[in-house]
Amino acid sequence: MSILLVVACALVDADRRVLIAQRPEGKALAGMWEFPGGKLEPGESPEDALIRELEEELGVSTKTACLAPLTFASHAYDSFHLLMPLYVCRKWQGLPQPREHAALKWVRPQKLRDYPMPPADEPLIAPLCDLL
Repeated sequence: MSILLVVACALVDADRRVLIAQRPEGKALAGMWEFPGGKLEPGESPEDALIRELEEELGVSTKTACLAPLTFASHAYDSFHLLMPLYVCRKWQGLPQPREHAALKWVRPQKLRDYPMPPADEPLIAPLCDLL
């Protein structure tokens, strides 16, 4: 079974809310809510991938120094095993826009469980709630 490394980010605003993004129609797990992020390109560090993905998906820019690793998920899907570090980012430039998602939502950490998430994202909620 192959291991797929993807990186995810919890953008946290001044009110301690977390940004989640809804997967668009036509993609696997469409309609589910996730932390923004994506796959690493060859030779890319997780931080560089996250900076690129946040720009592509949300139109916001940040720096490596603003990304704090918090926890990670390890989840076996049918055809691959997903390894996903979660970073917390409290400082970025720009207003997040849903460039690749159906919708974006700012959510209180304790309310994250109210939104259906892919199985790999679910274990990331508890450490995030503990932090915030």
